[in-house]
Amino acid sequence: MTILGIDPGTSRIGYGVIKKERGSLKFLDAGILKIKNSGKEHSLAQIKNGVDSLIKKWRPDALAVEKLYFSKNQKTAIGVAQARGVIILAGLEAGMEIREYSPNEIKSGVAGYGFADKKAVAKMVNLILRTPRLKIIDDASDALAIAIFAAQKERISPTP
Repeated sequence: MTILGIDPGTSRIGYGVIKKERGSLKFLDAGILKIKNSGKEHSLAQIKNGVDSLIKKWRPDALAVEKLYFSKNQKTAIGVAQARGVIILAGLEAGMEIREYSPNEIKSGVAGYGFADKKAVAKMVNLILRTPRLKIIDDASDALAIAIFAAQKERISPTP
């Protein structure tokens, strides 16, 4: 089973792709979708096109995405919520199973502590995936953590 993890944002979207086979996890890809600030509608279209490209390339069985958490900056929260909607739509259009998890749930499941910092999460992602030399930006590491957590939940079943 292939899982695409997404860490949503407004100017960059972290993604991570892993494969779960016979109980072990394998790293496939991770990176950032950079979104040019060319107006809200154009940014949402860029997000949709970027996620569609990832889905086309990796053909994941499931999409795991971070839930929106409370933000003091309402403008940012609204932008991230819109990005999440576009990301989820891309997954639904591709027939994928959608899973959503809170940041604390993911951190607890991957790093053992719901308030773990980004360095601790990145370290555990590298340990779990056996990629000690993997040097990626935090958003991509967070996306891999989301995918790992989804794989550990074992609720995901491949789409027939």
